Amino acid sequence: MKRRDFLTSNVVLAGTAIAAASQVNQEQLVAQEREGKAARGRVRQSVMGWCFKPMDAVTLAKHCKRIGLEAIEGIPSNQYDAVTEIGLKISLVSSHGFAKGPVDPKNHAEVEKKLRNGIDLAVKYGVPNVITFTGMSTVGISDSAARKNCLDCWKRVIPYAEENKIGLVLEHLNSKDDSHPMKGHPGYWGDDLHRCAELVTEVGSPNFKLLFDVYHVQIMNGDLIRNIRRYSDIVGHYHTAGNPGRGELDDSQEINYPPVIRAIMETGYQGFIAQEFIPTSKDPVASLQQAFDVCNV
Repeated sequence: MKRRDFLTSNVVLAGTAIAAASQVNQEQLVAQEREGKAARGRVRQSVMGWCFKPMDAVTLAKHCKRIGLEAIEGIPSNQYDAVTEIGLKISLVSSHGFAKGPVDPKNHAEVEKKLRNGIDLAVKYGVPNVITFTGMSTVGISDSAARKNCLDCWKRVIPYAEENKIGLVLEHLNSKDDSHPMKGHPGYWGDDLHRCAELVTEVGSPNFKLLFDVYHVQIMNGDLIRNIRRYSDIVGHYHTAGNPGRGELDDSQEINYPPVIRAIMETGYQGFIAQEFIPTSKDPVASLQQAFDVCNV
């Protein structure tokens, strides 16, 4: 081999090695950056399982674990064992659903039974909260009667929640969006944030709090940061989604999530913030990753 060819060959090999090393270093930097973001841990993120159907709970839980979410909710209780074995927590236990609530006393027996069962399940899996709702407005039941019916029902259950150190969280829902069964709930009695906050205050227990759904509040009341600060003492759980449409937390919707999440954290909140958007992209896992990053302030 001629000296010139030998030197040229060595230069090529060295260049190839440097390029390969550079690629490895770049990949390591990206991985470290991702791990760093996931490790911040200040915002305890969860995800609502029903939004990602037909993806099963275990598959979703594995993606959550890789991305850095701490918990999952809105999945069948018979999947709790499988997802907790993966290392995820359950952030919220379901109960009686939003349609048949304590507004109507005919529902009280069922509501109380399901709330008590939810409390038992929460104790078993170390879950902080069980969800509750007001139910739909009912013909012949005035607002004052509906308020009394709700309070009477919850006050019969709350001693059991207190005894077991489990919270009940009342979700406020929007009644405006009629485009999809889960984007809005026309006729829902607890559609005013301030009414729901009053109900929480009237129950008068540290184990009964408000579920502040940012998406629903934006539609019905707006003024998100002011309301977050106003009701911070009685909020026990948060949900997110983009508006309009309950889609991703991206720049196609009107809520600027980073300052909203920062406002939540500035109140001293230590509970879960659950992603409850309905993915519109062909890659729902990428949408979840993007939402996680947006909220990981």
